[in-house]
Amino acid sequence: MKIVRIIITIAGALLLLNVFFVPRVTIGWYVQLGLSLAILAYAALFTKIPKWAHITALVLAMLPALFTGFLAIYGNTSNVTHTEDAVIVLGAGIRGENPSRLLAYRLNTAIAYHQRNPEAYIVVTGGYGEGQQFSEAHVMQRWLVLHGVPVERIVQENRSISTEENLLFAHEILQAQFERDDFTVVVVTSDFHLYRGMMLARQTGFDATRLGALVPWYTWPMNYLRELLAVVNAWVGNPLTRHTIAM
Repeated sequence: MKIVRIIITIAGALLLLNVFFVPRVTIGWYVQLGLSLAILAYAALFTKIPKWAHITALVLAMLPALFTGFLAIYGNTSNVTHTEDAVIVLGAGIRGENPSRLLAYRLNTAIAYHQRNPEAYIVVTGGYGEGQQFSEAHVMQRWLVLHGVPVERIVQENRSISTEENLLFAHEILQAQFERDDFTVVVVTSDFHLYRGMMLARQTGFDATRLGALVPWYTWPMNYLRELLAVVNAWVGNPLTRHTIAM
């Protein structure tokens, strides 16, 4: 039991330490902070907690852990064919005239795809955030052009403020672009976000494959915790009419 308590304490301490290496304060950041403190409190009171409570805590911990594993596996098993008509890159925030780190990973993944299928259109998604001079789509297009993607292959969707709207508005644009409904797309987003992105893409009406972008390892706890909440929110509500936690 002493070994278990030590392991739990180390896990809580590492999770708490990791909070301070992730500069962006989001819902996931607060969830990770609260979880790390709860784990440390649990470790401190370990010997005073009854056996039934330990069993309950283990079961409750296993459920999100297993689903996190599923999200990771799903997000890193692409079924892309490189024959799709279009690429949809979901937004992930910008910093002035530059994409966030998460968004840069997504854009670089789209660039790698473009090198294998240069005829596909790339739809960049995202509108104007509060106080922002440029839309997210504009910044994404600029990044792609600077990295060799012809501007005529890029289509901007610059009205959306959520993942749902990314896909809804992209669908409208591509229907007008192709003037038909049987076009195919590949959804590009961060690996942890790909399950929800594909779920929403199917509900929007896309015939879609998936391609996940890697993320920095030190952001895994925050991003997966946030995504667990977002998936649950999408399950219990109508994901096409309610805004989930933005990515």
